[in-house]
Amino acid sequence: MYSEIRQEARMMLQGLWTELVPVWFIFALITAGASAVFDGFGSLITIVIGGPITMGITRIFLKIYRKEAFEFGQMFDGFKEFNRTFTAYLLISIYTFLWALLLIVPGIIAALGYSQTFFIMAENPNISASDAMRQSKQMMFGHKTELFLLNLSFIGWAILASIPFGIGWFWLQSYIFASLTIFYKRIKGEAAVVTEPVNQPEPVPVDETIN
Repeated sequence: MYSEIRQEARMMLQGLWTELVPVWFIFALITAGASAVFDGFGSLITIVIGGPITMGITRIFLKIYRKEAFEFGQMFDGFKEFNRTFTAYLLISIYTFLWALLLIVPGIIAALGYSQTFFIMAENPNISASDAMRQSKQMMFGHKTELFLLNLSFIGWAILASIPFGIGWFWLQSYIFASLTIFYKRIKGEAAVVTEPVNQPEPVPVDETIN
């Protein structure tokens, strides 16, 4: 299953690997800049902007999945619905942290349970953060191990991407996110093998239950 998902992800990203680099470069620049400028408040800034940016990136990859054109500036579209995206990111962070206080494993299980939240919100603009989180838990019932092993399958690539200076992560993150998008579509029951790359226009420059 995991090799099939990764193969679909590579097909999905044909011709787009380099075009997606600016998305991850800007994301890294923002998070690193927040840590440097705000010193001890870097993590707080990341929580504030994490939701909107996660939403923007999620929508970009859903567009790629549907073979629709995208612009890297759309990674900021989540700020148009700041309250909803910020709330989701904050709640997921809090619940995952609280479960992790018990043991690492419950924290991982909680994170896996909420993993589909932003995909659900991206496809359902009117759904609330809490409802999307509940739907994510329902979708992930019986699928947590699958997603955990899918993420685990990228460990080798993660090691290679870190040499030298972590530059490879600008490409690896697209590979991972594309795979997660396909995983979401599979468990939603809408998966389809992607056989052609998207045609891009010329650029113009609440309680957690452990299952």
